[in-house]
Amino acid sequence: MNASQPSTGRLRAYFEFLIAFVYFFVARALAHNGALGLAREQWTLEQWTPLIDQAMLAFLLLLGYAAMGFALDHQEHPARAQGFPRRDGWPQETGLGLAVGWALAVACVLPLLVGGGIAIVLILGPSAWGWLVADVAFFVLVALAEEIAFRGYGFQRFAHAVGPVGAAVGFAIFYAILQSLLPGSGRVSFAVALVFSLLLSTAYLRTRALWVSWGLNFAWKASRALLFGLAIGGDNSHSPVVQGNPMGPFWLTGGGFGLDSSWVTLLLMLAALPVVYRLTRELNDRYNAPQTEQGIAPEVLSEPVPDSLPVNSAAPSPANPESPSGTPPQRRRPVAGDPDTPPPSAV
Repeated sequence: MNASQPSTGRLRAYFEFLIAFVYFFVARALAHNGALGLAREQWTLEQWTPLIDQAMLAFLLLLGYAAMGFALDHQEHPARAQGFPRRDGWPQETGLGLAVGWALAVACVLPLLVGGGIAIVLILGPSAWGWLVADVAFFVLVALAEEIAFRGYGFQRFAHAVGPVGAAVGFAIFYAILQSLLPGSGRVSFAVALVFSLLLSTAYLRTRALWVSWGLNFAWKASRALLFGLAIGGDNSHSPVVQGNPMGPFWLTGGGFGLDSSWVTLLLMLAALPVVYRLTRELNDRYNAPQTEQGIAPEVLSEPVPDSLPVNSAAPSPANPESPSGTPPQRRRPVAGDPDTPPPSAV
């Protein structure tokens, strides 16, 4: 009966993953149609449609997955359980992700400067700075929605069913397929999206939180668009102040799709995997190490103590079972008439 419990738990987790998987598409459709509906009713909101879309998607995903965690898994804090624990050092974890994402973006841009250059146009009007703030919020919400969708409740239930490696690979393929549906995508962009998802999943699995991966995801996208004016997944409409036009071969620049379709980006993404693994070593030791009690290993704590040793046990028996101190018993002097005393031998 105990042997069937793990398989039953994995099967239950797999069905919960399927529910979360279907809900992702429902929330995506609701958010998109809701944003378009608001834009039709208020034409002044048309330019805000992408921001409203991502805000509604992040809200629906967080709310829906929290409801699933509460109803299906009896989680006391379902929103935190999705990867947002308010633990000590979470701002530093987010800062670590921001630093890694920004460094990765700069490392991908530097070959462009050497191999062909970037034609930069600056727009410094007041409205451009206002849209810059809006685009920062847009990328914050894009990264948040992606982290909840691809490393939140659904990812966690799938990891419980197939293991963390299988979940990371499965969701990486899922993410890459969705990115390949964008206009202008190709085989290289599919590979870049696959490796990028593995990079983010590594950050989550090593830290058991979304702070690092959220910061990394945001910095990788926002740095390229807002600082260098480059296209993100073929979309260059989110760089109001800096607009860049990269020059050089397609394998270097990615063409109109941007660095998401560059061979250089793919190689640097692969190189970033061991870097993220190394940078999260301390967090992994803190949040993935087995919990102990007074220095005793958990497997020792979980083993029941037998009432008595087996007959053929190799453990030494105490010298005197009736003596708690284990000291050898004192020999009693024989007394005449004692039935246990043997008769004297004749000489």
